[in-house]
Amino acid sequence: MKKVLIVDDAAFVRYSLRQTLEKHGFEVVGEACDGKSCIKLFQQLHPDIVTLDITMPEMDGIEVLKKIMEIDKNAKVVMITALGQEEKVKEAVLNGAKGFIVKPYKEEHLVKVLASL
Repeated sequence: MKKVLIVDDAAFVRYSLRQTLEKHGFEVVGEACDGKSCIKLFQQLHPDIVTLDITMPEMDGIEVLKKIMEIDKNAKVVMITALGQEEKVKEAVLNGAKGFIVKPYKEEHLVKVLASL
């Protein structure tokens, strides 16, 4: 069972991701609503996968991604993004993201991307 850390500033997105992932056999080991909490939880929980929102207050997803990759260059991070953020997606992939999901996401696509990691 893959352990997942969910990071999004929107509580309803975290809830939705948790419900979907748990339904499909993933273990959600933690949730963070901002970058600082994410980094702290990443170091404590050692998740197999991090779902990371690109747009967050204070520290955006790209900045968080870079810090995660400094901690563990083999980390598996999947970016969650809204439509129209193609440049941010490219930047994320160049900085080590293993994939991305566009909101609103299709459940099957989310599960497929995470299961492939």
